[in-house]
Amino acid sequence: MDQYKFLLSEEQIPQTWYNIMADLPQPPPPVLHPGTKQPVGPADLAPLFPMALIGQEVSQERAVEIPGPVREIYARWRPTPLVRARALEKALDTPAHIYFKNESVSPVGSHKLNTALAQAFYNKQEGINRLSTETGAGQWGSALALAGAYFGIEVRVFMVKVSFNQKPYRRALMETYGASVVASPSEETNAGRQILKQNPQSTGSLGIAISEAVEVAATHDDTKYSLGSVLNHVLLHQTVLGQEAMAQMEMAGEYPDVVIACAGGGSNFAGLSFPFVGANLRGEHKARIMAVEPASCPSLTKGKYAYDFGDTAGMTPLVKMHTLGHTFLPPGIHAGGLRYHGMAPLVSHLQQLGAIEARAYHQLTCFEAAIQFARAEGIVPAPETSHAIRAAMDEALRCKAEGKKETILFNLSGHGHFDMQAYTDYLAGALKDYAYSEQEVAMALAGLPAV
Repeated sequence: MDQYKFLLSEEQIPQTWYNIMADLPQPPPPVLHPGTKQPVGPADLAPLFPMALIGQEVSQERAVEIPGPVREIYARWRPTPLVRARALEKALDTPAHIYFKNESVSPVGSHKLNTALAQAFYNKQEGINRLSTETGAGQWGSALALAGAYFGIEVRVFMVKVSFNQKPYRRALMETYGASVVASPSEETNAGRQILKQNPQSTGSLGIAISEAVEVAATHDDTKYSLGSVLNHVLLHQTVLGQEAMAQMEMAGEYPDVVIACAGGGSNFAGLSFPFVGANLRGEHKARIMAVEPASCPSLTKGKYAYDFGDTAGMTPLVKMHTLGHTFLPPGIHAGGLRYHGMAPLVSHLQQLGAIEARAYHQLTCFEAAIQFARAEGIVPAPETSHAIRAAMDEALRCKAEGKKETILFNLSGHGHFDMQAYTDYLAGALKDYAYSEQEVAMALAGLPAV
């Protein structure tokens, strides 16, 4: 019988993370201090991050060693399976071969734990016992909550209010792991109070939640900030999954023609794709690399490549990225993890270099794809992941129309077990697509910092 799953042993968990900085044809623009507009140094970032992570943020080394304690905990669920989606191929009647990397098997149900463990480890090494963070749909908050439990660190999570209300079980999971969870915007911070003063009914955004979490870290000497996406060190930690996927594709005797992942801040996209992008940049292979985002929050496909704040209140350093403007408030789509105004600087840089492509979808067509995938393969995907599934299915249907036998790989970044209200709403016809608000984005872009 032809194989469905391609499994590695614990001994085959990568020993190092892959750093794409080593293979870039030109370095990305520097991170700037929001006040001086000069490149930031380690001292500027020290109030927020431990020195080990600051070092990784600027590292040029191709291989960064995974600490033993982190790798030992990885072994509780890693390596994750690579699965041939034969039932989906049959349902689509496509000659394409479709594979997915199943990150939903982690204890928290998503890829986010790959970096949460690393960040908790390095903070604990530096004597930090409290972390503040933000979360959209709750995958990241859940991951950091569990990592905090593993390493004995208190975790405070500012959860985007629309998701806080939509996903009570995700909130309960974080609290079960020991984290405290606050709906953002909140009355706990100056940033939150200012937003609520302007709009008492604000449903929040990742940018607002980041402002609140950064403020807590910046104003408390015993607390550091932890981020689940966007920054270089976060993307670095996720490459454990892409390296595994490369080894598993070799086991399958194939190499992907197309590599696909959803993209909000960029972490799961980078995790799967960066090892393949690196192979492209080194001239070893030539795969298409596709980032898929929501059409209502399309930073890569419609955003401006410019310096901007990573948060709404303008407390973070300035990074050059594809952005819709740090004051843009995305509509309350169920893919809460993709509701971010910007894109990771490294992902944005690769887009500028022409090394990746981007596509945007509305949520109804993504849920349609998610349900077809669930009925074929038995896994209910997270709303974020449904964007990657939609693109993978469209690529497979293109292969059918063109009579091409291509190999498609996508990242199943998380399951949707805590997102069933979204499926209930979709099946009841209660979900709608949100138009991209050109006027709101234009207003937000008008407020970009002068650099």
